[in-house]
Amino acid sequence: MQAPVQSRRGDLRRTLIAWFDSWAGAEEIEASAEPERVDWVRVLPFFALHLACFAVIWVGWSPVAVITAAALYVVRMFAITAFYHRYFSHRTFETSRFAQFFFAAVGASSAQRGPLWWAAHHRIHHRNSDQPGDPHSPKLRGFWWSHCLWFTARANFRTRREEVKDLMRFPELVFLDRFDIVAPAVLLGLLYTAGALCEAYAPGLGTTGWQMFVWGIVSTIVLYHGTFTINSLAHVFGRRRFETTDTSRNSFLLALITLGEGWHNNHHRYPGTVRQGLRWWEIDVSWYVLVVLSWFGIVRELRAAPAKARVPEPQRR
Repeated sequence: MQAPVQSRRGDLRRTLIAWFDSWAGAEEIEASAEPERVDWVRVLPFFALHLACFAVIWVGWSPVAVITAAALYVVRMFAITAFYHRYFSHRTFETSRFAQFFFAAVGASSAQRGPLWWAAHHRIHHRNSDQPGDPHSPKLRGFWWSHCLWFTARANFRTRREEVKDLMRFPELVFLDRFDIVAPAVLLGLLYTAGALCEAYAPGLGTTGWQMFVWGIVSTIVLYHGTFTINSLAHVFGRRRFETTDTSRNSFLLALITLGEGWHNNHHRYPGTVRQGLRWWEIDVSWYVLVVLSWFGIVRELRAAPAKARVPEPQRR
């Protein structure tokens, strides 16, 4: 009986350490029994953040807090879609090392793990989309697995460093990935400080430190599920322009929610292009912003889709 108890204690210790250093003991966590079982201790913070949203009942709201939450949603969604996805995962444009780090830090503040973890799993997804080996296929495992349960499993906890050797040479990205709690904690600290300053020097705004803190969490939760819809709903609902080997679909609504990621069938047909809304009416906000950033030299060498990608084709269900 002693050995199993010690083993469970060892698992618990590794899991608790991984809250702060996600690379510590990652191989042991992956190799532990039942690798696809939800690691409930590890994901307690994820569920705690959802419960924390109910604190709005006590802290209330103010225009400053709500506008800040909305702005954080848009800015961080852009960092996820344009940089975590189109840059780190697919390398569809070039940028400076400073801009690379800045947007990686903004993306990391979304509490969706670090840029290396995110890019590595996404590359695996494209290589095995809706086939065995795809970490989040709704076709194989159902809606909830593809939406959010997949990253709670021990099998998907480790950063697949072998998949992102091109990014491993940047120690600042390694830091953000290994200590992925830092960026969200810094953001929440800044929000609390800003709210406390408003309370002290502009009490007429009705904004407090805890109010800003809680609305920052609300923004993060909405951002979570906006991002997750691409793994789940974008493989279930919508229309298929291209006959790809997976179930990816295009959705105007999801494109609005995710700043352009809803044109998912387009993306799976042409994953190497930075633009996902291929037609003029396919709104792709991330693409528009990247074009503006290119005017100022912040990003460059945006990889366009081939001309044939815009040739009208009969849409397929």
